[in-house]
Amino acid sequence: MRLTIGVVGPDDLVDDVAATCEEQPEVTALRFDYDHESRAPELVEAHAPEVDGWLFTGIVPYLLARDAGQLTRPAAFVDYSGDTLLSALVRLQHAGHDVTRLSIDTLPTADVTGAFRDAGLPADGVGTQPYRQSLTTESLVAFHRGNPSRLAITCLNSVYEQLRDELTVLRLVPSTHSVRLALRQLLPAAEGQVTEDAQIVLGLVEVADDEGLLREAAALGGTVAAYRAGVHLLVTTRGPLHEVTGGFTGLPMLTRLAANQSVVHIGLGMGRSAAEAESLARRALARARRIGDVAAVLCLRADTDIVLEGTTQRTATPNLGVLSRRVGLSTATLEKLYAAADAGGGEPLNTREIADRLGVQQRTARRMLNRLELAGLAERTGSQASGGSGRPLTLYRLTLRP
Repeated sequence: MRLTIGVVGPDDLVDDVAATCEEQPEVTALRFDYDHESRAPELVEAHAPEVDGWLFTGIVPYLLARDAGQLTRPAAFVDYSGDTLLSALVRLQHAGHDVTRLSIDTLPTADVTGAFRDAGLPADGVGTQPYRQSLTTESLVAFHRGNPSRLAITCLNSVYEQLRDELTVLRLVPSTHSVRLALRQLLPAAEGQVTEDAQIVLGLVEVADDEGLLREAAALGGTVAAYRAGVHLLVTTRGPLHEVTGGFTGLPMLTRLAANQSVVHIGLGMGRSAAEAESLARRALARARRIGDVAAVLCLRADTDIVLEGTTQRTATPNLGVLSRRVGLSTATLEKLYAAADAGGGEPLNTREIADRLGVQQRTARRMLNRLELAGLAERTGSQASGGSGRPLTLYRLTLRP
């Protein structure tokens, strides 16, 4: 199974870490570099649809992305505590520095003490500043400046750049061994997630009126087709369903469909084959009918049934992560498209207007709109003169909202 791993870190580290990743068979590494650690969350958010897992060149960008709620795929970081730190201490000693009087940021105090103990060195005079959310580049720089020995080890490029001309500072960088250890943790998790997300989900939706059902299918990253009288077949996969339902806890589409219909029964089956998923969907639909006029049930293998309650969560906007993967556009671009739709008051917009709002060329805007149209999230409503000798401008109504 080929896996795509996104490598996130400063530009001088990303290439080396990515190259180590690509030593593994069936692994492709995408490089996402930043000029400051604070940009890690936005990089992860913008490129989440492109990767199966994330590898961070250090713990700080990993924690920033995690705490921002952006890690929807398996993730790991390269640990600097063991061999990496010991190697740095040896280098400083060989250069004639007294490593028992230095300051170290980011790493836990216990890890630093353990490394010094393994090296047979006292750690009583070592100053440590473990990472926490409230710490900033400026506060870490001030911490190192307060060390009388003027000798520092940092894990952050932003700190190193500020201190390199003031004192003796060494920036920890990932060792090949540490990268391989991180990959050993990440790759099985990423492969398992890909396999799990690809499980087939078939839904049988019983409604008197199928209005809005196509948009619901698009929000789930799936398609819909007629099954038999009054029942429609919904086809998707586990990954989008898990995300939209908040981990199989609530089904927003149930509430939305029930707002205009008195009877809504939804039976969802998840299996390793279409035949298994369809069998489970039929069982789920039968149970949904027994529950009441409005009900949804998800049937899994091993006789596990989950009743999905209707919820008003995320009714205003579909899940951007799901739509992003479906249409191949970043969540940041989709957010700009939402803003364009809102600013237009629901009226059709021409390709030039959308290009201007997104800050892209018209041909790029046309390509984006074509993707949205194919996914059922935009519709052409006509054209208008360009105001010059150019081709007429196509008008689109964005139907991103359910």
